Parts: sequence; C-alpha cells; structure tokens
Amino acid sequence: MLATHQRLYVNIDHIATVRQARRGDEPNPVDAIAICEASGADGITAHLREDRRHIQDEDITALKTAIRSYFNLEIACTEEMINLAVSLKPEQVTLVPERREEITTEGGLNVAANSENIRSALVRLSDAGIRTSLFIAPDKESVDWSKKVGADSIELHTGPYAHDTQNPETIAALRYSAQYAADIGLYVHAGHGLTTRNLAPVAAIPEIEELNIGHSIISRSIFVGLSEAVREIRQEMDQARLILG
Repeated sequence: MLATHQRLYVNIDHIATVRQARRGDEPNPVDAIAICEASGADGITAHLREDRRHIQDEDITALKTAIRSYFNLEIACTEEMINLAVSLKPEQVTLVPERREEITTEGGLNVAANSENIRSALVRLSDAGIRTSLFIAPDKESVDWSKKVGADSIELHTGPYAHDTQNPETIAALRYSAQYAADIGLYVHAGHGLTTRNLAPVAAIPEIEELNIGHSIISRSIFVGLSEAVREIRQEMDQARLILG
C-alpha cells in the first residue's frame, strides 16, 4: 500500500551560501533546523561539496547533533566523503555527481560507468547502518544500475521537468521511472528545481515517498520567513497527495 504522506526534506545549503558570501558566522544553517522541523519538514538535507562552497565540515557535525527528525547527507562518491559519512553516521547518504565548475548539480550519477566504485561505497555505508540513495536521471538504465549496485533508494532528478514543465515527456519520464523503480524494490525520492508552482505533478506520483527541496524554500524565506516558506511547500505537497487518500 502506497503511503499518502509524502516526506519533505528541506535542503539548507543556501543558508550557508549567504553566510559564505561574507565568510562570517551568520546566518548559521543549524539555526534553521528547529524552524523547518516545526513547520512541516520531515527531515533535513545538506550537501557537503568537495570545494566547500557552502556547507562546511563543522556544519555537518553540528547538524548531526541538532537534527531531531532525519538527516540526509549528500556527498560525492569519493574516499574522503565516504570516510566522513561512515564516521558521522547520518540516517541517510545520497550519492550525487559533482563537477567543480557547475553552479548546481546538473545531472544524475552515471552509475553504469562508475558501478564498482559506487557499489563499494554503498557496501561501506550500509555496513555502518546508513540508508543509501543515488541521485539519478529518470530513465530505465539508471534505475536498473541503481538496483544492481545495491542502493536502497533512488532520488529522481527533476531538473529536466522543472525547466520544461510544458513538455509532457519530462513528467512522463518521472512517472515511468518511479513506478518501475518501486516495482523492482527501490524506494523512490525526487528533487531539484521544485517550487510551489511546479511540484504538484511530481508530488502526485504515488511511488515518490520523499521530496528534497531547498533553493526555492530559502529564496522564498527572504520575503515571507523560513517557517512560512516551508509551510507553503508542505501545503502544496499535501494537496497533491489527497488523490491517494
């Protein structure tokens, strides 16, 4: 039976982006945790990039202590990052592709081309009691390879849909990939570029259990405050899921 409650994980990276613009100590991403959790977030996501452009190592340690809900740590599949995750033990690790020159994550993991490295990382994370997820493109090959290398979950890259919502193929790819992944035993998450204006069709996909949303929430919070920005997203998600009730 498919869950009608869809989890919202708030990505707080861009609170750190504002702080790093001045290399100061505010705003502190840790201060957002209690607000997000009280306003409808089921978990917190943070991406520790290799170049430390926003979230820093000390943030990750502080977040692990402060989060009362669920901590989803996004990292690249490198020895340094896997060692850090195994030591920290967040509830979940999502492996994501990473290129230094990109502004934000531009595509899904090429699981087929890096299968042995990813498989080894997933074994280490799983042995440490950490749930695993792979950020992938919404296509059958990526889903199949995610299953082959032993991931618990996948996060479908919603960027192509967010940038071309009028193209029926973009939402169709998400629907197909979500259903196929669930059918072969993977848990399904989704995220990237989602806002209150475009998330409803994604949130309404029955197999998608979790949405990771950050930039739009932090951007909106400048005008309405963080609590209201989280509530707005939560309301849109809940409304979209009513059809599954």
